[in-house]
Amino acid sequence: MSASAASGASPGDMVRCPWVPPGDALYVDYHDREWGVPVHDDRLWFEFLTLEGAQAGLSWRTVLRKREAYREAFEGFDPGRVARFDARRIECLMGNPGLVRNRAKLESAVSNARAFLRVQDDLGSFDCYMWRFVGGRPVVNEVGTLADYRATSPESDAMSADMRRRGFRFVGSTICYAHMQATGLVNDHSVSCFRRREILDLLEAGRN
Repeated sequence: MSASAASGASPGDMVRCPWVPPGDALYVDYHDREWGVPVHDDRLWFEFLTLEGAQAGLSWRTVLRKREAYREAFEGFDPGRVARFDARRIECLMGNPGLVRNRAKLESAVSNARAFLRVQDDLGSFDCYMWRFVGGRPVVNEVGTLADYRATSPESDAMSADMRRRGFRFVGSTICYAHMQATGLVNDHSVSCFRRREILDLLEAGRN
């Protein structure tokens, strides 16, 4: 049960992270349900990796609005299927108005799928690979205002360097840090945000 349900408060009454625009239902829902929740499913890892790459240089809101189009175009974010996309398929994606029609980004999604599969072969799962950058436990930061949010970290620097070595593209440290925030490797919910405590409680319950 969420804090809003437990308290009887409506979603509009909850205190959220300062970056969440209160009038944007899609953004609010993403923050309340997904952002910062620890991920352990490889297909979801690939989804976030693909969307973060598409977002580079754009707003996350733009990518969220295109998410369903990406899910359909990228075969439900199945890395095994995406890894088999050829030049003809890339041309088809370039004609899809629901996507960010940047050839380098679309091609990188395919090459990243191939690198993703190699990581799975090497380590057993992509999940195992991601969590080792934080020692298996989320980094919990003390964030109060927008000025407190960082763009990179030593962990995102290490992730970026290693992913590039493995052949991933669009994985600079800033993108990697955003990836870590979204997937719960980092808990960057502000100290006043209702989701911060919920996620910490979820992690504690998982240890018991």
